Amino acid sequence: MATSEYKARQVRAKTHEVYDYDHDEDKPGKPLHILIPGGLIALAVLALIVFIGYLTFLEESLNQTLGLTLMGILSPFYVGGVFLFSYGYELYNIPRAIRLTAIIVFVTLAAVVIVAVLFLVLGNSKGGSKSSNRSKSSSSKGNALGGAILGGMSSNKSSSGSSSGGGHFPSGPVFIGGMGGTRVETREVTKEVVKEVPKEPMPITCPFCSRSYIPVESEYICPSCGAATPKNLIEESQMPKESNQ
Repeated sequence: MATSEYKARQVRAKTHEVYDYDHDEDKPGKPLHILIPGGLIALAVLALIVFIGYLTFLEESLNQTLGLTLMGILSPFYVGGVFLFSYGYELYNIPRAIRLTAIIVFVTLAAVVIVAVLFLVLGNSKGGSKSSNRSKSSSSKGNALGGAILGGMSSNKSSSGSSSGGGHFPSGPVFIGGMGGTRVETREVTKEVVKEVPKEPMPITCPFCSRSYIPVESEYICPSCGAATPKNLIEESQMPKESNQ
């Protein structure tokens, strides 16, 4: 078993040592044939674990129990890939490879925990902002609904006041929106109905010949004596029937 002259943290020198060992035909084994596949496996599995954690804790599109189960299943493959990398990196020295594997796994586990906590914090803040937006949207809709209904009632009252009166009609429920929600109140609306009597010209009596006639039909001239209809009699003929009674 070959003994490495450099420590694991001396990356540049250690990499040259492993490369030279792999291309030395007098030395047994090819450490790069173990180091490279093990590193690729470890990186691929780690990326998949991070992606599953993202879907589980941030996007919440994956069930949490299923996500944790998948991450637990993938963990041994990650540890195996790290061990293969360390075994080739330490030139087949098993004790040093195990120690390097433990260090890498511990650092990775710490990083994964930190990332998971960040995912949870981001997910909670995202959920809080969504609920706040929904609350604001519902509140604004309630205010708009209440304002529209109250505006409609005001319009109905003003229009009914000008052309109605004389009757009591119960109105339907009134929805009033506010910041605290929407409450229902029942109000009674009084409508006034004005009966308009069509104005028909009334007959008058000529002051000169005492003949009765309607001024508008004879062009305001007495058909008997030909005298012009006085102004006061013209106004009298145009007054409503109720005034003459």
